[in-house]
Amino acid sequence: MDFNASLRKAVKTGKVFLGRNKTQECIEEGKAKLVVVARNSPESVKNLVNEIDIPVYVYDGSSVQLGKACGMPYVVSALAVVEPGESDILNAARV
Repeated sequence: MDFNASLRKAVKTGKVFLGRNKTQECIEEGKAKLVVVARNSPESVKNLVNEIDIPVYVYDGSSVQLGKACGMPYVVSALAVVEPGESDILNAARV
């Protein structure tokens, strides 16, 4: 599985929320099916995902690289996948 391709497809065809605050909202509302965090995410983000019972994928790249993988021209430290769309990204959590 090519994670970057799956992520981009999820962003385009599914429902993905970018950023720490939106990710936290999705977790608290029970909507997130997968949380992705960049390797260099701040401690506040890492602490957030340590307390949840949903799958977490640690992106093997920086928050700048995660933003680019999403097709966005800005830094993304965390994101929540609510609906994968046509993507197989939920399989990443099982790796």
